[in-house]
Parts: sequence; structure tokens; C-alpha cells
Amino acid sequence: MISHRLFIVVLLQFSLFNLQSQEFENPSDTFTVVIDPGHGGKDPGAVSNGFYEKIIALATSLKLGKKLQENGINVIYTRDRDQFVNLLERANIANKSDAQLFLSIHCNAHNSQAYGAETFVLGLHANQRNFEVAKKENSVIFYEEDYENTYAGFDPNNPESVIGLTLMQEEYLDQSITAASYIQNGFVNTLNRKNRNIKQAGFIVLKYTYMPSVLIELGFLSNKKEGAYLNSNKGQSEMANAISNAVIKYRNDFFNNLSKSLTNNVNTDIVYYRVQIAASNKLLELKPYNFKGLKKVDVVREGEIYKYLYGKHKTLEEANKALRTAKNYGFNSSFLVTYQNNKIQRLN
Repeated sequence: MISHRLFIVVLLQFSLFNLQSQEFENPSDTFTVVIDPGHGGKDPGAVSNGFYEKIIALATSLKLGKKLQENGINVIYTRDRDQFVNLLERANIANKSDAQLFLSIHCNAHNSQAYGAETFVLGLHANQRNFEVAKKENSVIFYEEDYENTYAGFDPNNPESVIGLTLMQEEYLDQSITAASYIQNGFVNTLNRKNRNIKQAGFIVLKYTYMPSVLIELGFLSNKKEGAYLNSNKGQSEMANAISNAVIKYRNDFFNNLSKSLTNNVNTDIVYYRVQIAASNKLLELKPYNFKGLKKVDVVREGEIYKYLYGKHKTLEEANKALRTAKNYGFNSSFLVTYQNNKIQRLN
């Protein structure tokens, strides 16, 4: 597991080091959501009362995707038909898409008449119940060939294995919880679903996605009434609409926060020395996790290019200290610029 995790860390660092020259497929104003219908193909997921998780998850996901597309959101599916896709490939699809949000859609089952909707973000399970949910979803790997090597010896039945899953996604935890709260509130306040709250547990598919990620349990197929609701066109449409409204709210917050960062760069006659750490045709959320933990980064737009700046100093001495800090964080190609009236000029 350690060697596999090290490879992922190196891959993330390589991507950030090449931020200046990287070409992005998505336009700078595009918000992309990856929708992951759980299970599929030879893996039916939960089956109870004649209801199949893989069918309900796909139908609800397709309705959700259509609704998001109607609202200008770019949608990518990990599967759009009844096929088996392994957990690592689902995460790879999300990472290659450069998405801003990953949603994995599932249904639950239990040996009781439990009911209600719940959302999960990655973390250590707080109780046995959360672990059992994660164990059920993670057991998908048993359908995969050579899963022992693919997941570096991960055992869904061993609570200790979950600890290693939580390391990478911690950087996205706040954003994941925000998205999950919007979704959960929609289920409860709009659809009057029983609130089973936002929880943390160790899901493989969330661990390998490098973006805010939420796993949604729509409800319990083992509860005949709730299963019938989720299996119906009405239930699937209502659940999809609630999730869509939450994603739109999250998307709007995302761009509003970026817009505030851009408009805060007011015109001034004062010349500042700043550190340019990166440039890209994609507008990144100004959170430390996007900049290797470096805080107080802001952005200036020049044409179709966004330039990411760190520090704002009146003397070269102070600016050079900031430059050293940026390089200590891994931005080895960063350099000093002058900044006046929202214009940037590189120092020789």
C-alpha cells in the first residue's frame, strides 16, 4: 500500500509542477461533475424486494445528468449503461476529466426496516454501522481480477485497512462536506426524506478521486415502501432534482468565490512586487489544496490566461522572501513580477 500511495503522491506533485504549461480540455468557465452510478454489469449491488441497486443508481444518475446539463454543467459518467467498471477506473475517469465534483450514487440495504437518505464523505468510520456501509460498497473489488495487487492488499473486511484510505482526500474534506450538506438538506427539506445525516467512512472510490467527492445512499431497498419509491420514475426524478439543485448551488458558490477573488484586485497606482507561481487557462478555486498547501494565493486574468500570484510587497527584499517561500512549497519555476493597475510585468 505504501508504494502505491507514494506513486499517487508523486503523480499529484508532477501535475502541480506542470501547472504553468498544462493544457486543459475544459474551458475556464466550465464546471464539470462526474456522476458515478454504483455497481453495474456482473455486480448488481444491493438486491432486495425485487429491486436492484445497479438499475436504480443508473436510472437516477442519468436523470441527474440530464438536469445538470440543462443548467450548463458539463457531465461525465463513469458508466451510462449496465456494465461493470472497477473502482479504480471510476476514479481515473474522474481525475482525467479535471472535474470540480465527484458524485457516486448508490442504494442501501439492511436486515431491518431502516429507511432514509444519507450522504458520505471519506474518513474514518465513527461506528460499526458506517463501516458496514463502506464494507458493502468496497466489496465490489471482489468482482475484479487481481484485486489484491490493484488495491495493494486492501481488505474491505478489515477496519484497519480503511485508515490508509483517508490520507489523500483530507485536503478536500471541507468542500466535500459542503457539497454533501447541500445534497442532504435537499433530501430533507425539499422531499421530506428521513435525515440519516452526513457521515464519514472509508470508501475506495472516494479515496482515489482528487477533487471534492460525495457518496450518496438514496435509500433502503430492504424497506419495501422506500424501495418502490426509488424504483419508480417519480422517485428517481425527485431524487435527481434534489441532487441537481444542490450541485447548482455548490457550482454557484464555487464561481462566486472565484469572482470575488478577481474583483478584489482593484486598480491602484501603487507598484507591488509579487510572486507568480503558475499560469493556466483554467480558473482554479483559490484553496490551499490546489497550491500544495500554499495559502493566500490570488489570481489575475489576462485575456484567456489566469495568473496565480502569491504575496504583495512594496520592497524587493520582502518579495524575495516570498519567492523563497513559494519555492520551498515546490513552485520551483516561480518568479517575481511587478503588479500595478491589475497589470503584471515580469522582472528581469
